[in-house]
Amino acid sequence: MNAVSSIETISADGASLSVAVQKKFSAGGAPGFSLAAEFSVPSGITILFGPSGAGKTTLLECIAGLARPDNGRISAGDRVLFDSERRIDLPVSQRSIAYVFQTLALFPHLSVAQNVQYGLARLPAAEKRLRARQILESFRIEHLAGRKPDAVSGGERQRAALARSLVTQPCLLLLDEPLAALDSATRSKIIADLRVWNATHRIPVLYVTHSREEVFALGERVIALEQGRILAQGTPQQVLEAPRHESIAQLAGFENIFDAVVTTLRPEQGTMRCCLQDTQQKGNVELEVPLARVTPGAKVRIAVRAGDILLATEFPRALSARNVLRGRLLTLARHGVTVIAGVDCGAQIEAHLTPGACDALHLQVGQELWLILKTYSCHLVAG
Repeated sequence: MNAVSSIETISADGASLSVAVQKKFSAGGAPGFSLAAEFSVPSGITILFGPSGAGKTTLLECIAGLARPDNGRISAGDRVLFDSERRIDLPVSQRSIAYVFQTLALFPHLSVAQNVQYGLARLPAAEKRLRARQILESFRIEHLAGRKPDAVSGGERQRAALARSLVTQPCLLLLDEPLAALDSATRSKIIADLRVWNATHRIPVLYVTHSREEVFALGERVIALEQGRILAQGTPQQVLEAPRHESIAQLAGFENIFDAVVTTLRPEQGTMRCCLQDTQQKGNVELEVPLARVTPGAKVRIAVRAGDILLATEFPRALSARNVLRGRLLTLARHGVTVIAGVDCGAQIEAHLTPGACDALHLQVGQELWLILKTYSCHLVAG
């Protein structure tokens, strides 16, 4: 695979980083993957979110210096890391950037403390010990200082990897799915410690993840990528609670995505009516959704989160919700603390509820139900 890349500008001003990246790959002369992303990152934690192959890791590698651009400029504050015109290209070791991979690569023959001190070789021994002790305390593993990596848990190894990266006091931290292999409880504790550490140091952190839970637990802002392009950026609520693209909706947990046709516009109410396309042979099933800049007859995609759908065993009355659909319960399955109900109302719809709610309703497969959806639980997304 041949790579042709270009980074127009990457600059950091104090505790901020601005990025404009272009990178193209080709294989055997055929068009390949292309990355083109531009954004500004202040201090704090920014999540890079998107499906596999979206370009998240490629973007980190460009910033870290692991992928060399053909032209462009990279600077961190007043330090120029790369400038093609001036023929400047600092090696990775001189960029003052910490990069933690999913594979931690701790040295198995060194203790936890020795691993953490590894990047401080040029400092006096006393200062190395002091800085290592302080960062180990920050990540609550000071009691493991003398142990080898294979003598501690996976979560403790991850804490050691973070400590080893941060003890060098980098100007930027890059994290490529570092917690993916850990259970949710361990992951939550490490996330909490990282938030505390960064509240004090306030450096830009770019954090790659596929986990919605990590986005909301860690991220102050989110950049959503797909096929090398930025689809959306903003707070987690802005990007994931009201997605505008189908791929983001799927990643954000919108289990129901329908093809529909706009039938009626109601601008005075700020809504419009849409007929679900795959139901037209069975009788029209319509949803009221927020008004968009479309005309009657336009084809749209509607995303609805399964947890936003209410179920009733009797026809509901005196509701503020505008969508009430009659259906029949097809499937009922429990996954952890969630009960997943599959309902046929002309379209196949998935709804989530708690086990307690399921028991209170006495739900049985084959039972007649009513689905209740608020207008603003229906989101129009681009395919």
